[in-house]
Amino acid sequence: MAFMEKPPAGKVLLDDTVPLTAAIEASQSLQSHTIAGLSLPLPPKKLIGNMDREFIAERQKGLQNYLNVITTNHILSNCELVKKFLDPNNYSANYTEIALQQVSMFFRSEPKWEVVEPLKDIGWRIRKKYFLMKIKNQPKERLVLSWADLGPDKYLSDKDFQCLIKLLPSCLHPYIYRVTFATANESSALLIRMFNEKGTLKDLIYKAKPKDPFLKKYCNPKKIQGLELQQIKTYGRQILEVLKFLHDKGFPYGHLHSSNVMLDGDTCRLLDLENSLLGLPSFYRSYFSQFRKINTLESVDVHCFGHLLYEMTYGRPPDSVPVDSFPPAPSMAVVAVLESTLSCEACKNGMPTVSRLLQMPLFSDVLLTTSEKPQFKIPTKLKEALRIAKECIEKRLIEEQKQIHQHRRLTRAQSHHGSEEERKKRKILARKKSKRSALENSEEHSAKYSNSNNSAGSGASSPLTSPSSPTPPSTSVEHAPF
Repeated sequence: MAFMEKPPAGKVLLDDTVPLTAAIEASQSLQSHTIAGLSLPLPPKKLIGNMDREFIAERQKGLQNYLNVITTNHILSNCELVKKFLDPNNYSANYTEIALQQVSMFFRSEPKWEVVEPLKDIGWRIRKKYFLMKIKNQPKERLVLSWADLGPDKYLSDKDFQCLIKLLPSCLHPYIYRVTFATANESSALLIRMFNEKGTLKDLIYKAKPKDPFLKKYCNPKKIQGLELQQIKTYGRQILEVLKFLHDKGFPYGHLHSSNVMLDGDTCRLLDLENSLLGLPSFYRSYFSQFRKINTLESVDVHCFGHLLYEMTYGRPPDSVPVDSFPPAPSMAVVAVLESTLSCEACKNGMPTVSRLLQMPLFSDVLLTTSEKPQFKIPTKLKEALRIAKECIEKRLIEEQKQIHQHRRLTRAQSHHGSEEERKKRKILARKKSKRSALENSEEHSAKYSNSNNSAGSGASSPLTSPSSPTPPSTSVEHAPF
């Protein structure tokens, strides 16, 4: 497909962050295979008796557990190989080949750029690809080209979308990583930035090489160690300053995580402002979509900042969110910010503002020495387009949160109804009901029999077959209410 060609009609824009699940329903004998990678609970094989029914059932149970571990691991569940395995109909395309076609078409009109090599799988997104670049008359200088497809939250018109993408190189801020070149069509965007040998904040935390694949770098780190307190304070303050700048400008972000923060010396610079324009889902969407009070992009940024702060502090992401209790930290001021963004209370009641976080003791005494004046002029018409797009993004999030909440309530009700304790309660109630019903029928029969005897003793001459005679008791059980 040519770079300036329109996307095919009826194209479905999938949200790749939606978690997939798998249930093993049957077994089938196939050729043997091996699985390499992380240390995962793959059930053991058996040479003799491996077709026994009991062994197959046990192995099926083990494989189900293996799949559950993969689908609940945040990084693995977003991996292209896992998506292709669990949902081959929606993930059958070769996205690297599509990206190469688009990039090749771009170079026909921009001959000064040249591809050095593909940077295979350095990011987590399935539909975003990276290439190491150079300028032909500056062969020693290295740049990175990123190409990304549209996402499910792309609500800008094609014209506004392309104008805003091309506006990104004009954005100057001490804590935003500069875009060298940007262009877009109706179906994708292509941006070029300088290549940074030091890599991102996540590379620093995990002591990783920037060019390595995402899974290799971050899925199973050899050493887990957080940053120094002064680094946490300085980096955190810089990131909050740029978030406040974007919020004040009315520019939606929603994509904060440690891989989207470039390290330039001792300065953090935010990456991927284009993601919200493309309509791409956030890295942490599967987390904040669980909490109905995190329903604006500003509150999403604050919640994601909590994840980033946790990673800077402890050298790893939290095991689950909300976080019930936090491990010992370099300062109680760190824990105070974490509690305001990741605790049960915070997720239930809502996030603080960026301005409120800047006033907290952890960041309020940090001195920033930059002299660079921020510049990002957005025309009034495009500001209005951004406002409307932001509202649409938030509306979809709120609707998704509502559906998750309803599904969770239904699941809890079904689980409660099917629990062993609940079944026992229902059996006891059924017995009581049956006894009460039988007792009531017995009392009714006794009363009628007594009335009949009284009538006979008074000398009544009515025959037994008369209409006034008592009718025999019914054999059906009457259900008493309970």
